[in-house]
Amino acid sequence: MRNATIQCFFYGFMIFGFCTASLYVYLYYSHENSQEKKSHEPTSVRSPEKNVHQQSIHDSEQMPTPHAVVEGLDEDENEPKRLQQFINRYKNVNHSDPEFLSGFSKYGFNIIVSRHLDNQREVPDTRNKMCLGNYYSKRLPTASVIICFHNEEFHALFRTVSSVMSRTPDHFLEEIVLVDDMSEFDDLKEKLDHHLEVFRGKIKLIRTTKREGLIRARLIGASRASGDVLVFLDSHCEVNTVWLEPLLKAIAKDPKMVVCPLIDVIDHITLEYKPFPLVRGIFDWKLQFKWDRIFSYEMDGSEGPSKPIR
Repeated sequence: MRNATIQCFFYGFMIFGFCTASLYVYLYYSHENSQEKKSHEPTSVRSPEKNVHQQSIHDSEQMPTPHAVVEGLDEDENEPKRLQQFINRYKNVNHSDPEFLSGFSKYGFNIIVSRHLDNQREVPDTRNKMCLGNYYSKRLPTASVIICFHNEEFHALFRTVSSVMSRTPDHFLEEIVLVDDMSEFDDLKEKLDHHLEVFRGKIKLIRTTKREGLIRARLIGASRASGDVLVFLDSHCEVNTVWLEPLLKAIAKDPKMVVCPLIDVIDHITLEYKPFPLVRGIFDWKLQFKWDRIFSYEMDGSEGPSKPIR
């Protein structure tokens, strides 16, 4: 009789614990969902100069689509206003052009402009004036620049490579390692091979035999790199004047340091190169990437805004 009582008590306790845990999980997720619905608007942070809206970092697997602009108008009463602002901002763009719409949905930017840009176009030197007088030793480490791509727009990809080649001192650039993560587009096959011949000796082109994803593709590129420092770039970007030397100098000073440059903006419609306010990238406690302000005291001293930011 005593054993039966103990067993009943034990099973009753287990059932009560299970029900309590289930109720807690239900209430927790209900609260989380309600918070997400209230805060679906993107947050913003304030830099010392202006408001900087939170931006997503798009890699070769995550290209923005026009759905964020055109569709879902019924879901948010502010969407029609945003759409009108978008049209007013780009009055000279024919938004109904089938080529524009097709390219935008495919790549996330204006391919018509991209195809007419030079492979090595001039971009404004957006550095702070105090950076112009900085000296960089010729004995800095060498760099392997690793660029992974999957179905990237040909001209954007080739402009990325050309930009790195033309704005990087030869004695610092060990190589560019291109990793084609199982692209399907024809112009990324023989056409790309042909155009890369002009950079022979500095280019390693690796093609995966299956879809690896961005991180594994980068690891494959890293395993084939021979430079002292690994630099990872997106496949749709352009570097600026003296972009690499400050990164190498910081790493030479502390080999355990991981560095990141200030990232300017290329407008996805006009492809105009624009300077970005002085901010730093951070992760919140949900591991979401955001931009955050730089405090004025961090730029004190003789180096001013030209020194590395923690």
